[in-house]
Amino acid sequence: MLPFFFVQTRSITSASGPLRYFPFAFSALALLAGTACSQSVPVNAVQPAQVAVVVNDDEPASVEVGEFYLTARGIPAQNLVHVRIPGHPRRLDAAQFEQLKEQIDSHLTPEIQAVLMVWTAPYAVECNAITAAYTLGLDAGLCAKPCAPSQPSAYFNAPPGKLPGDYGLRLAMLLPVETVEAAKALIERGVLSGFRMPAASAYYLTTSQNARNSRAQFFPASGVVRQKKLTIVNERADSIEGVKDIMIYQTGMARVAKLETLRFAPGALADHLTSVGGDLLADQQMSSLRWLEAGATASYGSVTEPCNYWQKFPNPAVLLHQYLAGSTAIEAYWKSVAWPAQGVFIGEPLAAPYRH
Repeated sequence: MLPFFFVQTRSITSASGPLRYFPFAFSALALLAGTACSQSVPVNAVQPAQVAVVVNDDEPASVEVGEFYLTARGIPAQNLVHVRIPGHPRRLDAAQFEQLKEQIDSHLTPEIQAVLMVWTAPYAVECNAITAAYTLGLDAGLCAKPCAPSQPSAYFNAPPGKLPGDYGLRLAMLLPVETVEAAKALIERGVLSGFRMPAASAYYLTTSQNARNSRAQFFPASGVVRQKKLTIVNERADSIEGVKDIMIYQTGMARVAKLETLRFAPGALADHLTSVGGDLLADQQMSSLRWLEAGATASYGSVTEPCNYWQKFPNPAVLLHQYLAGSTAIEAYWKSVAWPAQGVFIGEPLAAPYRH
């Protein structure tokens, strides 16, 4: 049975007026018909030469990993940007961030579509995630009402092949460097994802934590996408155990159990809907870093309490559609979040297992 995806029309009122999200509906068959050409002519996607790599000269691991990434991905040396962020702060205030952004932007050419920040912290600016603050600008009003709707992203559900620059944006992602060895292994998983399309599975779990199931309405039905060699598993469970073929894992839990028993395919995407998974160095809930440590290649989490709007987390139907169409991890994740102000994107941005 082929899975069917549908995202409903929504009209939501915010301080800036109604926000509209137009409907789209497609079956796996239609998806494959629309992307079959990607097997011979890959979908237009962000290229290594269009990525700027930003390293923190006050953190030796950042510099070492950044230089490794340039070599691993064949990124031009002139795309390496050096900044200084003393003290390893988890959050920056608005003035500190503006200074950092100006320093980064002053080194970028118009061709740059994405910026990879090679450090674990800082990962937040005020109540915003640093990746969203860089790409969309700081949504300062959100800090007074963090559970309110946030600034919408023009890039949400953009057609496959549409680059960030088509929307006047540069996407940002964080590549954590808690250890040099783990960061290099993460990069190598991303690079490896480009060599072949593996037989893999996508797991979508509706859990016992009902408040964290707000996006379960968008989980694709169980089935097989044969041309992409992907099996979709949609089930009610708090965790999976002993699975060795994960390409996507999306769930809603404060802490996800049994990650140590799993094996992720190169290029795997994994995230959990919870309040502060993106508070990477805190332990109030499971940090999104745990996904990367378990073997995923990219993830997402909110840095401050967003409440459980599905719009503030990766939409499963959109993420799957974009990734299978050949988008890179950074593009697929960014296109899947309607209101990304509080969410930090982490991982290796150029992973693209379905760009064949």
